[in-house]
Amino acid sequence: MQKYLLYNWIGSDKLSENELAELKSLTDAEVEYRFGKDLEFGTAGMRGLIGLGTNMMNVYTVKRATQGLSEYIKTLGDKAKKRGVVISYDTRRYSYEFAYASALVLATNGIKVYLFNEVHPVPMLSFAVRELKTVAGIMITASHNPKEYNGYKVYGSDGAQLSPEATAKVVEFIDQIKSPLSDKIKCDEKFANNILRVGKTLDKKYYKSILKLSLSKKAVKKVGKTIKLVYTPVHGSGYVPVTTVLKKMGISATLVPEQTVYDTEFSTVAVPNPEYKETLTLGIKMANVKNADVVFGTDPDCDRLGVAIRDDKGQFVALSGNQVGILLLDYVLGRLKETKTLNDKSFVVKSFVTTSMAKLICDDYGVELIEVPVGFKFIGEKIKELDDSGKKTYVFGFEESCGYLRGTHCRDKDAVVASMLFAEMVCYYNYKNVGVYERLQALYEKYGYVFDTNVSTEFSGLNAMKEMNAVVDKMKTLEIEEIGGIKVQAVRDYSKGKRKEFGKKAEDIDTAKVNAVYYELNGGGFICIRPSGTEPKLKVYYSLRVDNEKKAQMLFKKVKKDFTALIK
Repeated sequence: MQKYLLYNWIGSDKLSENELAELKSLTDAEVEYRFGKDLEFGTAGMRGLIGLGTNMMNVYTVKRATQGLSEYIKTLGDKAKKRGVVISYDTRRYSYEFAYASALVLATNGIKVYLFNEVHPVPMLSFAVRELKTVAGIMITASHNPKEYNGYKVYGSDGAQLSPEATAKVVEFIDQIKSPLSDKIKCDEKFANNILRVGKTLDKKYYKSILKLSLSKKAVKKVGKTIKLVYTPVHGSGYVPVTTVLKKMGISATLVPEQTVYDTEFSTVAVPNPEYKETLTLGIKMANVKNADVVFGTDPDCDRLGVAIRDDKGQFVALSGNQVGILLLDYVLGRLKETKTLNDKSFVVKSFVTTSMAKLICDDYGVELIEVPVGFKFIGEKIKELDDSGKKTYVFGFEESCGYLRGTHCRDKDAVVASMLFAEMVCYYNYKNVGVYERLQALYEKYGYVFDTNVSTEFSGLNAMKEMNAVVDKMKTLEIEEIGGIKVQAVRDYSKGKRKEFGKKAEDIDTAKVNAVYYELNGGGFICIRPSGTEPKLKVYYSLRVDNEKKAQMLFKKVKKDFTALIK
């Protein structure tokens, strides 16, 4: 079957000579992978290796997905077509080509389309959807994945990633187009003049919107010009917006010059993921030269923020997404309380695999904490459900994977806002003669030490997702009362929306259905197992409450050993 599809592509008059040469050079193993299935379009859109084939990211699979989206929009009526779609892209290989191809398909289908003139990050795309009142948005990005990947994310009219229900309808239309080379895909260059370009006015509105979220203007005014920060956009789309906002606030930051260049190869890092300390190596080197205390970086589409700070020995340590999250959460809630703008309607949202310390902090401030499945669209849905309706007031949301959002200007992770808040937080603590590391230790002292980590197991091949789901499904069949000497208080099966304590009847969980099993541990910690939705990795998350870091490491080894044995 794979060879048959390959020959169909080689026989097509749509491919260039270079594309034909690429296909003719493939090995049998490459043919099997590239043509073994269609690249999946899920609730996070598409993400895959760049190259020709049905299971790859290329201009043809992008056009097919956009034709499916176009057919869906047509079912919403002429008003939806006139509202249109806005498209942005990051600095990856072929990002502009994929964005332009998407725009051309929409325009050919008679749908109004806006295209950014240059690279813009995820949060500004989400903001644009809301500001331009479009019916949808498209972001061409593979986020923090290696350079060989690209992706295609679709946003709904609220600026959040497309809902599972809408995604299912789009997939139905995509499936009706049997081949990425099908004549059903409408794409004609003569409609290029119908593509509207997004100008600088929208950028200015975005900056104005997020600057209103500042919480410590007095501290920034006092120390903003003198604090020592280092920022790196890691060759990505965060360069202009992050530096613009910091400049407008009056906060000085030293840049890593080699990494301000838009580089599709991300040539200065192994992977463009600021979660890893190695990705911040050049920033740390610069910080040592400048005697700076904080280094922060954003990924290619600027929806994730990574941070490194000096510890009490003066050495740089990389903070986890959970640690950055609790620092920002504590800072935001603390400042809102000090300014008397925190009330009984305030709420925070986190993914259920994010640190259990969030609950301790929210309880201390008297703020409701809502848990949702992994995927920032679920946080966006809670904002829409509770804040947009006026029932409650959203104050902060975050995921352990370095994603944070303050404000309702967009409905996805916003590393521009997170960078602004973290820099402002540094100013605030500096003004109070407190270091960020010192504040983190104070939180552990106050709430108790919480050890958070996740362990990933990579899968490969065409059946990777099926195999990962099978492991999770197996865990649902096991009666597990204890892990690593810690009693399991209850088990949550998120695929069924059920929570069950031992010896009691299962109760419903008000949540979207996802394939994950979550073990509530005695003392307030948890273990959760789920397949990643964006890469072929089976993830196990551990959040353990203990007295100190040393004890945590010992306990983690024991718990991990037990849980790994259960998986196998």
